[in-house]
Amino acid sequence: MDKVRKIEDHDLDAIEVGAAILGTGGGGNPYIGKWRCRLQLRQGRRIDVIPLDELDDDALVVSLGGIGAPVVGVEKIEQGEECLRALRAIEQELDCTVDALISSEIGGANSMEPMLTAAQAGIPVVDGDGMGRAFPEMQMTTWSIYGHKSTPAAMADEKNNIVIIREARDERWVETIARANVVAMGAAAGIADAPMRGAFVKKNAIPYTITQALSLGNTVLEAQRNNQNPIQAVIAHENGKLLMTGKIIDLERHLKGGFAVGQLSIEGFGENQGELGQIDLQNEFLVFRRNGQVEVCVPDLIVVLDVDTGLPITTEVLRYGQRIAILALPSHDLLRSPEALAVVGPAAFGYHDVTFNPMERY
Repeated sequence: MDKVRKIEDHDLDAIEVGAAILGTGGGGNPYIGKWRCRLQLRQGRRIDVIPLDELDDDALVVSLGGIGAPVVGVEKIEQGEECLRALRAIEQELDCTVDALISSEIGGANSMEPMLTAAQAGIPVVDGDGMGRAFPEMQMTTWSIYGHKSTPAAMADEKNNIVIIREARDERWVETIARANVVAMGAAAGIADAPMRGAFVKKNAIPYTITQALSLGNTVLEAQRNNQNPIQAVIAHENGKLLMTGKIIDLERHLKGGFAVGQLSIEGFGENQGELGQIDLQNEFLVFRRNGQVEVCVPDLIVVLDVDTGLPITTEVLRYGQRIAILALPSHDLLRSPEALAVVGPAAFGYHDVTFNPMERY
């Protein structure tokens, strides 16, 4: 894949599709962010992308994105400059000038937030992210896993409220404090972490995920145009595996502590006739079971696609009766180390009886 260096208007549709697939059901729907980015481009601003290996070692890079429950974003539309205000609050707090932005997670709406904010601030965005997918909690970034201290962090909402988290005992406490504040803010806000040096980012970012999302989305859209199977196109592009095709026969989803949590049940059809699938979710899809047996779990990616179009279905738009294809995609090696699994493995989500068995890269 050729590395992307500048986001054009026509790239945004593909990134929307690719990022929603990588979001494993969460990260928020990137549709609104896509149109906000498109407006920035049409107003004459630029979205420049720095290839990870060309980032200056001494550059100050801020990881930012939205925080909250994806289901809230359907009804509560962001004002559009929450992350920009959070960025400016960090610069004011530390008396510094940030050189570039990077996504906390490439999955879902948080693929768009750094690009939007980069256009607003007139600085570039780095081709990479801190998850290679989406996770529900802040400490689940590779930055936090591999030693970055996120504080001081800044939060901003659409009402012009700004909260500075100046110090916290550890990365989990940053998440705890931020989550309490985002609930008070209406379950949606922007958040920016303390700056990182470029050398740290180059070592610990999941690499080239803007390029990945763009290429993946283009692959799906091209398959649709050519009347090819978009689901098989995703599997081939991401070295993935088809787990099941079926119909949603039961759905439980509710807000709890700033998260969308729940479970969906799937009745298999076609080659999966007679099988029962189940997916647990906390903003993102966490565990897939077939007939009660765990087959795939975090940090590997569980992806739900429309069985006919191959387009991703995020947790906030799941509906009874939808016909879906469930895929598994392999996670990056940075998420499979012992220190990473302590933070993003199944036990970190309360599944102490589930063992992570990394899927092969087909």
